[in-house]
Amino acid sequence: MGVAGIALAAALAIGAAPEILTGAPKKSPAPAPLQFPPEAEKAAKAIDRASLEAPLRFLSDDLLEGRGPSSRGDQLGRLYLATALELLGYKPAAEGGSWEQPFDLVGVKAEVPETWSFKAGGQSQEKTVDLKWWDQFIAASGVQTETASLRDAELVFVGYGIQAPEYQWDDFKGMDLKGKVLVMLNNDPDWDPKLFEGNRRLYYGRWTYKYESAARQGAAGAIIIHTTPSAGYPWQVVQTSWSGAQFELPAAGEPRVQVRGWTTEDAARKLLQAAGKNLDQLVQQAKSRDFKPVPLGITTSLALTNKITKTRTANVLGILPGSDPKLKDEIVVFTAHHDHLGIGKPDKSGDTIYNGSVDNATGCAEVLAIAKAFAALPQRPRRSILIAFVAGEEQNLLGSAYLATHPPVPAGRIAANINYDGGNVKGRTRDLTEIGLGKSSLDAIVQAVAARQGRKLVGDQFPDRGFFYRSDQFSFAKVGVPAIHPEAGTEFIGKPAGWGKQQAEEYEQHRYHQPSDEFDPKWNYDGMIEDAQVGFFTGLVVADRTQMPTWNPGDEFEATRKKALAAVKGK
Repeated sequence: MGVAGIALAAALAIGAAPEILTGAPKKSPAPAPLQFPPEAEKAAKAIDRASLEAPLRFLSDDLLEGRGPSSRGDQLGRLYLATALELLGYKPAAEGGSWEQPFDLVGVKAEVPETWSFKAGGQSQEKTVDLKWWDQFIAASGVQTETASLRDAELVFVGYGIQAPEYQWDDFKGMDLKGKVLVMLNNDPDWDPKLFEGNRRLYYGRWTYKYESAARQGAAGAIIIHTTPSAGYPWQVVQTSWSGAQFELPAAGEPRVQVRGWTTEDAARKLLQAAGKNLDQLVQQAKSRDFKPVPLGITTSLALTNKITKTRTANVLGILPGSDPKLKDEIVVFTAHHDHLGIGKPDKSGDTIYNGSVDNATGCAEVLAIAKAFAALPQRPRRSILIAFVAGEEQNLLGSAYLATHPPVPAGRIAANINYDGGNVKGRTRDLTEIGLGKSSLDAIVQAVAARQGRKLVGDQFPDRGFFYRSDQFSFAKVGVPAIHPEAGTEFIGKPAGWGKQQAEEYEQHRYHQPSDEFDPKWNYDGMIEDAQVGFFTGLVVADRTQMPTWNPGDEFEATRKKALAAVKGK
């Protein structure tokens, strides 16, 4: 039995559902206490300030130029992480005995005109509305070709652009939308907790779903109307995230729109008013199952010239083989994305390097420290531990998507994924956030581990942002693997009520996806140490426990998990 044997017995005894604080709090009995042997407690102490600050400082440095996909900084970051794992005693886990799992990328950098012109009102009263790039609209190519274009394409308002049969919701109602430009609201229906998930955003509310949904209708383009509440981030995040080269996995014949567009709310109002339409009235119409697409009487043409590059990046994979003759063929996967946005548009100070220190050098530091703790155990866990630093997260989870569909073992042999994206550099908290709380049996383990630290477990404290679908745990969930993303709470010890949420919102407004996301030598690592130790102890219980974690009955990923398990049964 592994060093978590004592913890295992306690974990199996935990039957209480965790307290979920994203909606009405649900009271539950305190979890059975977890006790770990001295060897595990000692190993956890390997997670200290030095093991976090050193990799964080290196990965944040200007010398890595923001770690943009396939850049020199990206290569340096990968080399650093691979050599760090080798130093800890891990073995290369990629194909052919390599530390890296390379995959192809297609970079598409569109030359976007300074204005995007729209014609409204019909020939007799035609009006031209010009929207200004950067300030009023952002556009990118939806195709991996040298040109992308719209030609006299009609705009149609399609509400949320959602087809969700499980909620009896269809915004398209069978209308022929081939060749149209679909104007869409961000988010998903959020005004009724009995409809979708209330204010908890689902994948239906993500921009990726919107463009995919438009493409399935045969649309030529899609324009998402941005508001900060509906997107979960300010307009500047759209500007910085969509202004440079957009990297994708090579197209595989899936439906695509020609143009992916965004517009500000004010610009959308201006455009609709020219056609005699009222945005508020359209939004109100969209809040009904009876909604039908509304042709807007607006047409547009747009031509994008694309610079296409074909390159490669890689996931860094290291494994600590398990000790159980049978269970060592199964793995617990820890992930953190090593990429960021690279070099881009300068900020007001002239800085062009998007260092990505919090996002996500901190996550890499946490996972590397967790790897160090596992390596410090005198006896290996029963299951193997896979450490994966994945690429291309900022480009729509590309590296984790590739890893989840090309794993070193079948998905049915991956016990769980524990993902870190954005670490706590503000100090200790009384609470621990679990992105994914309420979805799987991992909850009880995490709750018990948090309780050992004197912390309460809470769910996503910004549920309208849809964080579960915005980071790498989503890629593993899509192939059926129970997955969570632990992160800092918001009740900071020694700080007034509300301070933690204010700090999160301040970061979102002023540093998220900006050059100002830089290393600060004044950071406090006490909270990050505890958060990383949560991942270590949780992974240790999962690695030693005979039974794999499961999705809760009825969860959106439960059926996929059952298929994955069935595929490896008896093999």
